[in-house]
Amino acid sequence: MGKVRGVFFLSDRTGITAETLGNMLLTQFSGVQFDRITIPFINSAAKAEETVRRINAYRDRHGEPPLIFSTAVDDDIRAILATAGGVFMDFFESFIARLEDSLGAPASHSVGLAHGANPGTYQRRIEAVNFALAHDDGARMDHYAEADLILLAPSRCGKTPTCLYLALQHGLRAANLPLTEEVLEAERLPEPLTRFRSKLFGLTIDAERLAQIRSERLPNSRYASREQCARELRLAQGVYRRLGTPSLDATHVSVEEIATHIIHQMGLKTILR
Repeated sequence: MGKVRGVFFLSDRTGITAETLGNMLLTQFSGVQFDRITIPFINSAAKAEETVRRINAYRDRHGEPPLIFSTAVDDDIRAILATAGGVFMDFFESFIARLEDSLGAPASHSVGLAHGANPGTYQRRIEAVNFALAHDDGARMDHYAEADLILLAPSRCGKTPTCLYLALQHGLRAANLPLTEEVLEAERLPEPLTRFRSKLFGLTIDAERLAQIRSERLPNSRYASREQCARELRLAQGVYRRLGTPSLDATHVSVEEIATHIIHQMGLKTILR
């Protein structure tokens, strides 16, 4: 096993942005192992000083300065964090000065704007999550007029996590309908869906992978057999073709990537756009 390099993600909020940006860079170094540590809510000088002590103790214990990714916004807190004994990378400082110069306007340096501190944005997220939960697996089809999109796929292709991600991250009202064997054999969708073809998006997946996923739930069942999975996926693709429904093979695609494909293919307006 090679040497492990410490990595700290620091934030005055949740740390999600620091983790996302930092990990995006770290993926370029596949031959290096990382010990990742996230420290969120560094929102006072005392917490910043404690964070510096923790990082320095880690450096002294392991004998090498850790990498530090920070998205802290407050100038005083950022100044304290920058004294830590590591390789400090400040995402805020890296970009905000150039933006101020380009826009000819000062940044607000307000904490929390990136993750929905705005009450309207927060409320839209909550409503979208409630909608996704209430309209999971074909429930309440009489409310599909309120949906931003309706996700179709055979069982266990990733409909529910995708809908919840679209709701929580992008504020979209996403319903989903499982393409059950009965629906697929009938070769037609339930009547409420026929009125909302423009909202439909389909998912598919490799039959072997789907069989593995289903086997975790119901091993040695017809439902989890490769033959059954292949049949359902073939019929689902036929449905997508007949309806002209855009679709995506999600076999090797993350939930985040699925969501991005859907948003851009369907031209959806999110809380970030």
